Amino acid sequence: MMKIDAHQHFWRYDAAAYPWMSADMQVLKRDWLPDDLRPLLEVQRIDACIAVQARASEAETDFLLMLATQYPWIAGVVGWIDLRAGDIEHRLARWLEAPALAGFRHQIQDEADVAAFVGDARFRRGLRLLQRQQLTYDILVFAHQIEAIVPLCRDMDQHWLVLDHLGKPRVRARDHDEWRRAVTPLAAMPHVLCKVSGLVTEAMDAAGELHSDDLRQYLDTALELFGPSRLMFGSDWPVCLLATSYARTAALIESWSARLARAERDALWCGTAQRAYSIG
Repeated sequence: MMKIDAHQHFWRYDAAAYPWMSADMQVLKRDWLPDDLRPLLEVQRIDACIAVQARASEAETDFLLMLATQYPWIAGVVGWIDLRAGDIEHRLARWLEAPALAGFRHQIQDEADVAAFVGDARFRRGLRLLQRQQLTYDILVFAHQIEAIVPLCRDMDQHWLVLDHLGKPRVRARDHDEWRRAVTPLAAMPHVLCKVSGLVTEAMDAAGELHSDDLRQYLDTALELFGPSRLMFGSDWPVCLLATSYARTAALIESWSARLARAERDALWCGTAQRAYSIG
């Protein structure tokens, strides 16, 4: 079985470029590059990864696509583009021939008014263009913002949308029932996929203890709502290091998914990501 890490990041650290890295994120404040990740993938027998943007800059897209040309195991790139730009067709055109280009993302979670942002006619025009080009769009929101993106997801059904990090439930606060109600409408949309990623940082308490039992409740619900063919594994490395190691991040999902049938595990660890990001 091939295995894909469908969500991780690379960067050359620059404080001004990554303002979201707060004072308590010192472990992230350095360069994190493919040579740092490759040994971790090999230990876990993971064959390939999807590199996802971590800052709102078209230079980020160029940087990740450049890395993908140097490291063939970077199977896809989820870059950044200003979907509201009046000349978005021109901006997008220069990347369309890049073999690794798989999709785009924006840190919607950081917008002051998520409903207004995703309801903007310019944003929707840009997203429709991506879908016509068969490019996937990753959606990054907090759990309390999910309701605001439901109309967008319902309208944008011409290609895959991917909910990152299960919609960032507040595992520490045990908001399971509230999160379940929020995410259920998305699960009813066949074109919306979901990443089993970014959860260890949400499950770590103030004392630095990782509550993996609490986390499994969210995983079980995601499996129930979306099914294995619409879930994909992602480590969120190196952000996961805020809570635990890459090995433990992968092991948690390995342990949880061991009860699944072989075809279901194949979907979680490879097939869904291949379908979502057109990886051969």
